[in-house]
Amino acid sequence: MVNEDPVVRLDDVRREFGDTAALDGVSLDILAGEAVAVMGPSGSGKSTLLNMVAGLDRASAGSVTVLGEKLDTMSEGALARYRRRRIGMVFQFFNLLDDLPVLENVALSARLIGTSAKKARVRALDLLDELGVADRARAYPAVLSGGERQRVGVARALMNRPALLLADEPTGALDTRNGEQVMDLLLDLNQIGQTLLMVTHDQRLADHCASRSVELVDGRIVRERALDRSRA
Repeated sequence: MVNEDPVVRLDDVRREFGDTAALDGVSLDILAGEAVAVMGPSGSGKSTLLNMVAGLDRASAGSVTVLGEKLDTMSEGALARYRRRRIGMVFQFFNLLDDLPVLENVALSARLIGTSAKKARVRALDLLDELGVADRARAYPAVLSGGERQRVGVARALMNRPALLLADEPTGALDTRNGEQVMDLLLDLNQIGQTLLMVTHDQRLADHCASRSVELVDGRIVRERALDRSRA
């Protein structure tokens, strides 16, 4: 269910790298409960936009407000706390720690905000069970399939109950079958109220999971459209 509370607001955002504008006057609102897919060719500014919302990069001009917080004015320490507590991130190449078993990979983000080891492990096990990989809790990432790794990555991203889930090419490193499973998972999360912002080259992912798509070309929004998604 989408309501009228903006979770993300980019207001005339520009990000320059030398003489090149990766983002050139981008304005975008994302409402609570939406699933928005940002699309476009390589070099169009998709990853830069996602990094702005994640607080990993700062605008050269304009403003970025997420969950009522103006990221442009926050210190690096405040941005790190914002990432740990307010958002979850799902990566194309999973970014799991190879020397930790699955359970500890998922629990770690909760431990970083001061949750006790016991409570963190209980929630991690609950999430792994919900995502169908509880039987892999003691395994190490190297022995997991791509689909299993991405499910673990989603569990980790959800660990601190984020208001906003960010996904960077979440099916990009997966084969068709595992990609479809992750698409179903993201759709299910959004349908129970999780706000989702993803960047992707994959039109199938957008059509399946997103309620709206935003197309970037040369750092500018050239098209926005509502999507009639389905499981087809």
